[in-house]
Amino acid sequence: MTVDALLQSIPPLAVYGMVGAVVGIESLGIPLPGEIVLVSAALMSSRHELAVNPMGVGAAAVFGAVVGDSIGYAIGRRLGLPLFDRLGRRFPHHFGPAHVKFAERLFDRWGARAVFFGRFIALLRIFAGPLAGALKMRYARFLLANVSGALCWAGGTTALVYYAGMAAERWLTRFSWIALVVAVVGGVIAAVLLRERTSRAIAELDAEPAD
Repeated sequence: MTVDALLQSIPPLAVYGMVGAVVGIESLGIPLPGEIVLVSAALMSSRHELAVNPMGVGAAAVFGAVVGDSIGYAIGRRLGLPLFDRLGRRFPHHFGPAHVKFAERLFDRWGARAVFFGRFIALLRIFAGPLAGALKMRYARFLLANVSGALCWAGGTTALVYYAGMAAERWLTRFSWIALVVAVVGGVIAAVLLRERTSRAIAELDAEPAD
């Protein structure tokens, strides 16, 4: 079976469900590649021979982000900051003391804006909901930032990838895979650079003496 035939055999509802589930679980506080899944689905929607609709992809991502963040908020509000101590012992590479301190400082400085912009940053995507709840941010304020951030992130990412895919299909009909490789490599480079910068900030916090 060719790749095209395999892609055409995937029901659109399964694609939307996968996007919503992965983004939602990531937003809940479990490290998953939500952005990669969203970009992949948006690329699929740019191919007219497939039945995947970009509006469905974006809507699924927004729904998953809002619901996942809200559940994470409820868990964080109920269990408080000790939740991150337990998570840090089990997942030190994602919820270590320096990671939590870095996220807390961003919340202290930016408040609800950290929830909005956190949607665009991998580390904060898994922290935003639970940490906002643990820090007792008002839910109405959190929800506004959560929904607006999800709309901008999911809608913007889907639209950007969709139109980029259409352009690649139009201008590189025979070599559209080249555009796909370039897009993936560019995305990986951008993600690595952002992660490196975040990792340096976390390492600096980790080196600080304990209070």
